Amino acid sequence: MSARIFETPADLPGAVGERFGPTQWVTIEQERIDLFARATDDHQWIHVDPERAKDGPFGATIAHGYLTMSLVNRFLPELIEVRGVSMGINIGTDALRFLNPVRVGSRIRGVGELVSAEAAKGGIQAVVRVTVEIEGVEKPACVVDTISRFYPA
Repeated sequence: MSARIFETPADLPGAVGERFGPTQWVTIEQERIDLFARATDDHQWIHVDPERAKDGPFGATIAHGYLTMSLVNRFLPELIEVRGVSMGINIGTDALRFLNPVRVGSRIRGVGELVSAEAAKGGIQAVVRVTVEIEGVEKPACVVDTISRFYPA
């Protein structure tokens, strides 16, 4: 599925409540987990020790919660594209929740919903709620409200 395209930031407020996606699946491999551990200095065994993790609470290593959340940045361009901008910036996030661990080898994807869009400091500030789904699992991995500001060209 391709991204929902908005020709200008001014088109966003009229789409509040609209859902986007899903994105393509991404497989969470041990190499990605290990690279994230090195980048963040978080080497907890539940993430980086497959042998020990086999006997742990999840039966395998799991992705760091913040690794799962960071992949939202990968999913956003597959969910929404705003054209006619001089720039778009990330403002932050709200209401981040880790609901289910992502076991190594799992596939995840994002689905989105435009929660709000309103004028802010010369642009349009939009909140897109991204739910990260795990293939074959009912409960999502995480849900986060991303906040972006789009300035018209």
